[in-house]
Amino acid sequence: MTRRGRRIAVGLAFVTALAALSGGPAPAQTGASLATYLGPDREQRLVEGAKREGELMVYSSMQHDSIAPLLKAFEERYGIKMRIWRGAGKDILRRVTVEAKANRFDLDVVESDGFALEALHREGLLQEVRSPHHADLMPEALRPHAQWVGTRVNVFTGVYNTSKVKKEILPKSYFDLTNPAFKGMLGIEIDDYDWFGMVVGLLGEERGLKLFRDIVATNGLSVRKGHTMLTNLAAAGEVPIGLTIYLQNAEVAKKLGAPVDWFLIDPVVARPNGVALAARSPRPHAALLFYDFMISQGQEVMRQRDFLPTSRKVPSVLDRIALHFVDPQIVLDSGPKWQKLYGEVLRGVRR
Repeated sequence: MTRRGRRIAVGLAFVTALAALSGGPAPAQTGASLATYLGPDREQRLVEGAKREGELMVYSSMQHDSIAPLLKAFEERYGIKMRIWRGAGKDILRRVTVEAKANRFDLDVVESDGFALEALHREGLLQEVRSPHHADLMPEALRPHAQWVGTRVNVFTGVYNTSKVKKEILPKSYFDLTNPAFKGMLGIEIDDYDWFGMVVGLLGEERGLKLFRDIVATNGLSVRKGHTMLTNLAAAGEVPIGLTIYLQNAEVAKKLGAPVDWFLIDPVVARPNGVALAARSPRPHAALLFYDFMISQGQEVMRQRDFLPTSRKVPSVLDRIALHFVDPQIVLDSGPKWQKLYGEVLRGVRR
């Protein structure tokens, strides 16, 4: 190198060092380091990076009418386009694992039930995230591994037809359901074995199993597929009392003018739904921006759709209810046992 070339090289090195000391452009971050970055310019970095990435791919188990307002609010706030693929939690789990095995990585964010998210965590397909908004959430929304976070709560409640059932006769405990006055009136959802396992476990396994067998023997149960379906059947009077729906189902039906209301039986069981960053997200800035949005501004959007948000900043009925949360990890490990017992209790009942 000539003497003049050496002077130029030294000068360029000096300018580069000076720019770094004076707050010049931050070095590029990997997806993992970005996901745990908590600096004061976090949102600015995410917004700038998301605009370069241009879009976002989300797999979600939300109904279209529910996720549409979130999509609209996010796009209006940040100008980032979202692509959505909808499916049930088990379908999302299957699709993500199959795509990973085929080395296809177009997914950025998963929005689904806690069971699917916990299973994806075990498969090593999610990324640990640290967010400044975690401090606003109820403790049950946070997982020790931080690879997904609860955004909303599904609370199991009963629903009844207000034209056919007087509020005064509603059961106050699960043991009240053995009263012959409820014969032919009760319905239940066919896949709620996690709710069943929680209730039976809290009552005491032997005692709880005997109780549900007594309920079936005395009054029967109308077994149905889908919480919305059970709510609609209660509204139609075909199943006057549904034992396992989600609280928001009843609230939505009431707002639409259906003759229904909800009631609680202790112990009240809840399950979390959440959001997670895909481990191989090709658009990590946009993905993290949406992750933060879902546990901050998006919480109010969800409340307006009658969901029960996990943020303690958003008032909801959860402030007045003592809840027992289903642990997704336990369900994954003990699910077959409770699925078998639930099926045995329901086997042969009237449909």
